[in-house]
Amino acid sequence: MTRKINLPPKKERHLLFGSVEPGEKLKPTEKDQMPDLQNSKKDFLFTIDAVGISNVKHPIIIESDLSPKQQTTIASFKMTSKISHDSKGTNMSRFTEQLEQYRQNGGFVLSIKNLYDFTKELAARLKQKDASIEVTFPWFYERKGPSSELIGLNHAEATISVTYEESVGFTTAASLTCAVTTLCPCSKEISEYSAHNQRGFITMDIEFTEDYHEEIDWKAALLEAAETNASAMIHPVLKRPDEKMVTETAYENPRFVEDMVRLVAADLYELSFVQAFTVNCRNEESIHLHDAIASLSYRK
Repeated sequence: MTRKINLPPKKERHLLFGSVEPGEKLKPTEKDQMPDLQNSKKDFLFTIDAVGISNVKHPIIIESDLSPKQQTTIASFKMTSKISHDSKGTNMSRFTEQLEQYRQNGGFVLSIKNLYDFTKELAARLKQKDASIEVTFPWFYERKGPSSELIGLNHAEATISVTYEESVGFTTAASLTCAVTTLCPCSKEISEYSAHNQRGFITMDIEFTEDYHEEIDWKAALLEAAETNASAMIHPVLKRPDEKMVTETAYENPRFVEDMVRLVAADLYELSFVQAFTVNCRNEESIHLHDAIASLSYRK
């Protein structure tokens, strides 16, 4: 039998579970009367390279050469600045104030120009000579089945970062991670028939040249460098004729992880807007418990 409960009023329930009556308020309530510990000036021993906030989720608008040409997605923001040895701390609220200001002015449109403006304005808001922003987001793009041409959405994880320093200017870098199919050359070579394959993840970290112009979509260029060098592309929609074509394409283009990083590096080397790069490949092996990995870095 269900026990009948005689509920006390909500305030009494709160007291029952530990709430207490508010105490006497003695400290100031006006901002200009409150002590500002973060702005304390003393010798605090060390300069801090980066202090700020991370894992800030916020909507952004992305422009893309691939369809959909414009999309809204959720990004993770990291924003930092240096502080000198004679400053105790930074003003954390000013980071999110800056982000909210951009949202209210039509939304945060992700472009290098906007990131340049953002970091320079952030440095001024923080009363510092530098500021950095890093934005990580899922980027979606359409992919057709090779035979059926049925469309679905793939996605890659992209990151773009900008650092502003008053004495130097701007430094810009980006990263893209996407999935591909790789087929094992060794398995193909030693087997009477068939060959095992795996899902590979290619990560490309790049530094931009100073003369990079956004007429070139860096996301699409890096995606092409990874996918066109793989055994086969990943597809969201595959009918049987598509699957036959993808399977045979993979068999015709076997790749080790070592092959992948070298081939992708060759494409990045040819991109005029890339100053330096690192390529990583990680294969989730289908017949082993381990992953296979390779990495390659180069500066032009």
